[in-house]
Amino acid sequence: MFGKKTPAIRTLIGEGTVINGEIKFADGLRIDGEVVGNITATGDRRTMLVISEKAKVSGRVRAGHVIINGLVTGPVESEDLLELQPKARIVGDVRYEALEMHQGATIDGELHPLKAEDKPSLKLAANNS
Repeated sequence: MFGKKTPAIRTLIGEGTVINGEIKFADGLRIDGEVVGNITATGDRRTMLVISEKAKVSGRVRAGHVIINGLVTGPVESEDLLELQPKARIVGDVRYEALEMHQGATIDGELHPLKAEDKPSLKLAANNS
């Protein structure tokens, strides 16, 4: 979980941009604007989602490493590490593997640590040689 290579931020939703609809991404995504819809990391690789201080998200958020310093209205799930920076505001339930919460961050919802049985199971490819 810690010490592993951080995924590159390949996509940016800039300040002043408003997106209505579902977003699916791989690797890294940074949001400085506003998203109305669910944001979901896809694929088998490590993922990172950054929601900056000026960003607003209304919808479900799900990724590996999630860093929040803006407003999220909806449930948040982090499969690796959830970092809540000082201006983070979450209105919704939070599920996390590991949590780092700075002074000033707020959550209006329930906190639920991910348990081993809650994590997606690994699928091993069968070798038919």
